[in-house]
Amino acid sequence: MNLTSIAVFCGSQKGSDPVFVQHATELGEYMGRNNITLIYGGGKKGLMGAVADAAMKSGGKVTGIIPEILIGWEHQHTAITDLQVVADMHARKKIMYDLCDAAIILPGGNGTLDEMFEMLTWNTLKIHNKKIILLNSAGFYNHLISHIAHMQACDFLYEDWHDRILVVETAQQLISFLDEDKS
Repeated sequence: MNLTSIAVFCGSQKGSDPVFVQHATELGEYMGRNNITLIYGGGKKGLMGAVADAAMKSGGKVTGIIPEILIGWEHQHTAITDLQVVADMHARKKIMYDLCDAAIILPGGNGTLDEMFEMLTWNTLKIHNKKIILLNSAGFYNHLISHIAHMQACDFLYEDWHDRILVVETAQQLISFLDEDKS
């Protein structure tokens, strides 16, 4: 798989554990150094701001997609390569999916889960076949991973969920996977 652009879905807040920002920063630095365009939600706050700032500081390209309604909440990032203001969340997600070769999910809230599950659903329905990687920073997604396994155990999933989502525990594991995938 040749990854030239990756969508990163994450929170517009930093969260309670400093490792969340650390992992977002390490990912952004890696993407910038390796000429992988960051496609993200367009905000300058929280983990979104951390990953975008790190990618830009490392010489990368960053495309932000932000709906009009979120400009006040997430404070659009004006120091990135390209910022697109779109009408609504649906347009944001569609454009992000269209522009990326794969998606990485960092810690976040309801919006992050919405984006992950929509991409996962589209993947299951074969609308696309893009790799989805869940970065389980400091065990943030442990309960969600258990629930997905429970959905499978109760026969609500059509296939093994591991075929659709790769779970990694640290930014270094994520970067090692991305490095392996380049070869």
